[in-house]
Amino acid sequence: MSPSKYFYEAVMYSKLLQCQGLQSLADLHLLIFLNMFSVFIARYSLFYNRLKNIEECEGGLDKFTKSYKTFGVNQLEDGGIYCKEWAPGAEAVFLAGDFNGWNPFSHPYKKLEYGKWELFIPPEDGCSPVPHGSKLKVVIRAQNGALLYRISPWARYVVRDEDKVNYDWVHWNPPQSYIHKNPSPKRLKSLRIYESHVGIASPEGKVASYKNFTYNVLPRIKDLGYNCVQLMAIMEHAYYASFGYQVTSFFAASSRYGTPDDLKEMIDVAHSMGITVLLDVVHSHASKNSEDGLNQFDGTDSCFFHSGYRGNHQLWDSRLFDYANWEVLRFLLSNLRMWIEDYRFDGFRFDGVTSMLYHHHGIGTGFSGDYNEYFGLHVDEDALCYLMLANHMINSLHPECITIAEDVSGMPALCRPVAEGGGGFDYRLAMAIPDKWIQIIKELKDEDWNMGNIVHTLTNRRYEEKYIAYAESHDQALVGDKTLAFRLMDAEMYTNMSVLMPLTPIIDRGIQLHKMIRLITHALGGESYLNFMGNEFGHPEWLDFPRIGNNESYHYARRQFNLTEDDLLRYKFLNAFDRDMNKLEERFGWLASPQAYVSEKHESNKVIAFERAGLIFIFNFHPYQSYVDYRVGIETPGKYPFLYCYKILLDSDAGEYGGHQRLDHNTEYFSEEYPHNYRPNSIMVSCLRLVANHTFANWLPPPQFTEKLCKMKQFLCSHQEFQGFPVLK
Repeated sequence: MSPSKYFYEAVMYSKLLQCQGLQSLADLHLLIFLNMFSVFIARYSLFYNRLKNIEECEGGLDKFTKSYKTFGVNQLEDGGIYCKEWAPGAEAVFLAGDFNGWNPFSHPYKKLEYGKWELFIPPEDGCSPVPHGSKLKVVIRAQNGALLYRISPWARYVVRDEDKVNYDWVHWNPPQSYIHKNPSPKRLKSLRIYESHVGIASPEGKVASYKNFTYNVLPRIKDLGYNCVQLMAIMEHAYYASFGYQVTSFFAASSRYGTPDDLKEMIDVAHSMGITVLLDVVHSHASKNSEDGLNQFDGTDSCFFHSGYRGNHQLWDSRLFDYANWEVLRFLLSNLRMWIEDYRFDGFRFDGVTSMLYHHHGIGTGFSGDYNEYFGLHVDEDALCYLMLANHMINSLHPECITIAEDVSGMPALCRPVAEGGGGFDYRLAMAIPDKWIQIIKELKDEDWNMGNIVHTLTNRRYEEKYIAYAESHDQALVGDKTLAFRLMDAEMYTNMSVLMPLTPIIDRGIQLHKMIRLITHALGGESYLNFMGNEFGHPEWLDFPRIGNNESYHYARRQFNLTEDDLLRYKFLNAFDRDMNKLEERFGWLASPQAYVSEKHESNKVIAFERAGLIFIFNFHPYQSYVDYRVGIETPGKYPFLYCYKILLDSDAGEYGGHQRLDHNTEYFSEEYPHNYRPNSIMVSCLRLVANHTFANWLPPPQFTEKLCKMKQFLCSHQEFQGFPVLK
């Protein structure tokens, strides 16, 4: 049955119900379901028809999304150059550059159908007529007769000289490009993401390089137990302080940090370490730059973007794509494929998805979860269809790749398969979690923290949609905001982080809560975890890129990794805890396990306890009350002779993490058949204030019993009649 048939039937049932009148609450629920179902069918129909048109008119999605190999300036096997552009508003198009002495008219393009233009330049003695490293410009004769010198939207490399404001397009075609040596890692079940920015990945006050990241930062990421790096600000952006979110050249890797080959090497080395590499892709908007950006490429305001008011983002001061336009789809889909196939990225984090999904772009809109907020004329169905096409393409051609949606609205089914009418993403960011931690720390006294509210925020996610939990990201590190560490310890971070100084109450509280917040977010908040570089050890300063307002200073545009290497500073404690937390997840895989069972969220005791992946997590957020022999309900029974023995595996109070070492890690805890908090069994533990620890259940009897059991097995195995018993295997 076609999607339109499903849509017709859903609408008919809905109208029938309305005509007959709603007889019960069940009828109301059915009506709401049918209305939503019809919307999903309509969305899938739009996707289905658009994909069908691509298949029929372009020779298939595979060919359509390989357009980066034909558009722009591309070298042919015989040494010639083939150029192609889409400039529907141009009267004429030319290519100028070093190769022709910047003659604006010597190399005219031929006009094709649908606003496309092409040019073929034959080889010269078997060599390319446009040498590697030479500068180029597309010359557009606009409808008013003006000559516009533009960078091709498909340019692969752009650079800016120190004495210039605008970027120059440089033809990138080296005699020998970098050859990848290592295969991409297999698709990960548990994602532990290290959100990174290459330019600030150094303690020095300068723009760091791809090479620096390759040889100094990647080993650090590996050691910390992260298995995925998410790279920001890779797509070229003229304004460094935009954090990479005002993209000017979509197909060019930022030249600030090095060459395209340097980036390829960086990704290849990451793959050799088993690290997955994601690109923070910005398809939600584009820079308003016209000299070195997409804006007014052909002299009109409608090339690539909506014209007029609809084509401008009022808060971001940027241009908005027309996702219903055929050539815009070609451009954006090909852009994704180029980053996967040329650079070997393993997937994408799509930025600004909320802005894409709604005509209001989320401006001045609060999302309560009411379904009317997600269905209606305010939804940009063309943008949603583009996202469905993008995920379908990636899943079809590169099923090992991962896609993540940055959506604050909570759009239903965004992370369900396209075949179900969903958006097709693998993960979505749990953006309510960092906001909740900020609100709690900023507005509430420690004794007023609400355990139920914390648990609700960490577990409130759409059924069968995967979430990426995080306590803070780059957003909280930017100037004007504060990281968790800075909110907890503030100015004392500058004076009292030395182990030679007395441990003040503020530093003690800050260090303990920093660890607890990150662990409970990691273990309870989702199916993946994310951390922004430096925040794992409580980086003491905010992030501020060089700009006029700070006298173009790089002082805050850096990450002081060296602080963790100084044995006299307490930053090493937070760094060690973050590493061991990740290593333990790698060992037990709680992110890939079903959602946790929360057995306790005690308001007066300030205790949260839950089970996930065979582990018991216990948190005491009370500012001054500790508990001895505190009973915690558990699922797993303990029966003689095969007693479950629980032991502490990670303790935020341990000395190596800056704690007070109040728990004996050699203690063994045995469960009792004593129901507690709706669990059939329970254990008694010490639950200390501002401490997080979790214990692991295994067939681990005490040493003296193990010795007796082994002797018993040896005796039984010596008798043939007992050798088939499963317990002896």
